[in-house]
Amino acid sequence: MAEQTTTESKHARHFALPSAYTILFGLIVVMSIATWFIPAGTYQLDKDGAPVPGTYHTVPSHPAHILVDSLTAPINGLYGIENAKGNISYYNTGVLFGAIDVALFIIVIGGFLGVTMQTGAIQAGIDRLVAKLRGRERWMIPILMCVFALGGTTYGMAEESLAFYSLVITVMIAAGYDAMTGAAVVLLGCGIGTYGSTINPFATGIASGFAGVSISDGLVLRLAMLVIGLALGIFFVLRYADRVKRDPTTSVVANMKEANITHFSAGGGGTLASVMTGRQKVILATFGLAFGVMMYGVIPWEDLGIGLPTLWWWFPEMTASFILFSIVIGMIGKMSEIALTNAFVDGARDLLGVALIIGIARGITVIMNNGQITDTVLNWAEQAVGDASKTAFAIVMFALFLPLSFLIPSSSGLATVAMPIMAPLAGFAHVPASLVVTAYQSASGIMNLFIPTSAVVMGGLAIARVPYGTYLRWVWPLLALLVGLTIVALAVGAATS
Repeated sequence: MAEQTTTESKHARHFALPSAYTILFGLIVVMSIATWFIPAGTYQLDKDGAPVPGTYHTVPSHPAHILVDSLTAPINGLYGIENAKGNISYYNTGVLFGAIDVALFIIVIGGFLGVTMQTGAIQAGIDRLVAKLRGRERWMIPILMCVFALGGTTYGMAEESLAFYSLVITVMIAAGYDAMTGAAVVLLGCGIGTYGSTINPFATGIASGFAGVSISDGLVLRLAMLVIGLALGIFFVLRYADRVKRDPTTSVVANMKEANITHFSAGGGGTLASVMTGRQKVILATFGLAFGVMMYGVIPWEDLGIGLPTLWWWFPEMTASFILFSIVIGMIGKMSEIALTNAFVDGARDLLGVALIIGIARGITVIMNNGQITDTVLNWAEQAVGDASKTAFAIVMFALFLPLSFLIPSSSGLATVAMPIMAPLAGFAHVPASLVVTAYQSASGIMNLFIPTSAVVMGGLAIARVPYGTYLRWVWPLLALLVGLTIVALAVGAATS
């Protein structure tokens, strides 16, 4: 009994942030209450539906029914319809306001990834790369970080990376490095790829959609941030790895050296693939082609003056495309109908939580719009940044997204909550909305490199047997460099807009 009481008291004293679902639903309730206190108001809109600076005026208040509207907000957030008066309800006739198109896209992407992972092509590709570089392990650090960054920047590779920690760490320890080196290759590779996201549908795609811009807008700036940020990350890890190989006592986990050698050589790491089949190579090529087709479909070639046909794709067409590629990859992999559908459903199930987060997050905007306080908040923000320069505006956006990313570690959830409010501010400051998207994704990417609410950070460090505090003390100089890079990039982007 005494031991049980002691254990319970320890659990009682342990603090943990609530889940993203709870945080977002709590924000819905807070916004419902806020509609009783925040004055209602609206802007005049231009022909494109954007608010016109300086035209804000108050209107009669429309406070929410706190219980009923809070419960129905996530439903409206998924498939609510906006009528001519701006009211959002699932009983309306008008235009779709809910994010069901985005949520369905996320679910289908999950199915697509599930089918691809089921074929073993991605795992075999990385395993084969590791096998080929044995004996030249120093080259593995930049090459593997680039591979993982490619996954991060294209499809937001995160949880999938957990399967590779043991394999990479095993090889790094055998080569004379340590567990931190192996963990950093995977964690920072994927993380910096997400930080410099180019076409990641879970971050850039969703944020661009809610900001009303194409995923290709701001691509050049994001690509530059990816290349420079990845170069900084590779230099940071290589510098540490070389120091550890010269003097193992400089390892941040030197006290665990013998235990880690035993652990990761005694079945703790996976086996290296000796053969990658031709079928798996074709699947990897098809996997890359799927994202290439998505990118081609959404880029407005006509607006760029490039003589290529513009498809004007958005979420419905992209969703259909990934359904097609799921089937094609399943057929190439000679998966049976049962295996294909099961892999697709299992993959979709893995991202169902993300789809639900989008609905809940969009519900916050529903409450604000129905209570007609969204424009009031915009007006307050307009007054706050009204005299700010373009550069100051971009940096302030980045600074605002940092704490928001801690509270809402889900990149898709944060985009759904923040973009409808933050993106219109760009028009007031005379900068492109794509710059707000870049500020959002870079802030979210940096925070998800170290925050304890990230399952990838905590899970990866647990596999590597690296204490969280040790990792924080080790990685903070790189985080500071990435923050500095972001500020400079946003300043340049604002100045040249």
